[in-house]
Amino acid sequence: MRRRSFMAGVAAAGLLRPRPVRADAAPTLLDAARRLAARPFDDASPPLPPPFAGLSYDAYRGIRPIPGRAAMLDHGAEFRVDLLPPGLFFPDPVRIDRDTGNGPQEIAFAPDLFAFDDRYFGTIPQTAPGAGFSGLRVRHPLNAADRMDELLVMQGASYFRAIGQAMVYGLSARTVALGTGRPGPEEFPRFTHLRLHPARGATLRIEGVIDSPSLAGHLDMTLRPGQDTVTDMAVTLFPRREIADIGVAPLTSMYLKGPLRASVSDDFRPRVHDSDLLLIENGAGERIWRPISNPARVEASAFLDDGPVSFGLYQTRRDFADFEDTEARYHDRPSAVVRPSGAWGRGAVILVEIPTGDEFMDNVVAFWRPETPLAAGSVHRFSYSIAWTRTAPSAHPGRAILQSRSGREHDRPGARRYVIDISGQPGSLAPEITSQGPVQIDGISLFALPGGQDTRLTFLLTPGMAEVADIRIVLRDDGGRTPPPVWVHRWTRARDGGV
Repeated sequence: MRRRSFMAGVAAAGLLRPRPVRADAAPTLLDAARRLAARPFDDASPPLPPPFAGLSYDAYRGIRPIPGRAAMLDHGAEFRVDLLPPGLFFPDPVRIDRDTGNGPQEIAFAPDLFAFDDRYFGTIPQTAPGAGFSGLRVRHPLNAADRMDELLVMQGASYFRAIGQAMVYGLSARTVALGTGRPGPEEFPRFTHLRLHPARGATLRIEGVIDSPSLAGHLDMTLRPGQDTVTDMAVTLFPRREIADIGVAPLTSMYLKGPLRASVSDDFRPRVHDSDLLLIENGAGERIWRPISNPARVEASAFLDDGPVSFGLYQTRRDFADFEDTEARYHDRPSAVVRPSGAWGRGAVILVEIPTGDEFMDNVVAFWRPETPLAAGSVHRFSYSIAWTRTAPSAHPGRAILQSRSGREHDRPGARRYVIDISGQPGSLAPEITSQGPVQIDGISLFALPGGQDTRLTFLLTPGMAEVADIRIVLRDDGGRTPPPVWVHRWTRARDGGV
């Protein structure tokens, strides 16, 4: 999964070739998912036919939806829809229905809905048996009333990503994760059916059906664009087998390097990441700050909880100088925050960090895993929202972690210095530092930063022969009027075996 003129003057209604939904079809997509789960999994997708088979990255980018045929399709006054071609990483067909007020109608797929770049394509066949749309893109006047900006993309397995005002695409979400962070191959349920409901002013409801060997499922999403775009989610899962390695509300991101381990990549940019912080508000009232790393081996961390309030992957830095990348614009990429609705009970927020040597593969996943496995034949519904936002995690009452840095202590071989900047004056701030593993923590110092408005905490970690150490710092403030932030970090050895 990589992270990275047209015909005009034709009547759109004729070109979309709508097909009425059959009278014997399931009345809702939720019922369709339930019926699908009652049957054995059948992956009947045929190989892609020409001109969509065997494409390079550049050739796939040379296929463009034609406005009025598969691009800029009117869907109410506030939205436009683009239909996306198959090929490259997206071979599986997705049925797409559109309801503009007269009931859902399937949009028939055909190659002539797209323009093909002459540099990569010759004669284009009129039909492509077995091919179908790979997903869709939704547009909305996010930043200017006269411009339909990209807002949401649903493409690839059950992935989707959204943005709000003054953002560019970054991290993704997906309907469900299976086997993430466990030994063995991960399973990727995929969209088989998407349905666009009539727009209601500036909100849009989208349904989807997902399928995989282990489960079928239903997604009911309401899209609410704005300065922060919000996707209200209801995900219903129908397991075909017992599933212990489920991932609910998964967020997927990329982290290559930052000031916690800058030596991972010899790069002119000081930071390269879509997200650098997992922030959890748990049921016990704690706010857990977990900086993200690019470890030398796969690391999975579990944060036990009962009734999570929120968890999210944040992009905490917002200045161009933090990244120095004019093309990727990492400083404009969104954070995504999951807020559960109802009682999710006991379980854990899981963070999976996967080693990477470049920025082109997503290597960070965060999700909720219930304590009790999902039984075969059962039904499970999870409701939550995802806010796609630029809001800093420090925009909350009480103290906040401003940044976390570390580096080797050159006059003390085998030691690593950590520096944590905290909002507010030192006052009677009292850090409580604990660690798991046979490591030594000393050299603890707390002092005001220049200007006197914020505080720096620094300490030395000497791991000795240890290979891993989990560090936890509770930052108790003067008075304890708000829950103290809790900083947690997993130290692992560097790629060269050093600290």
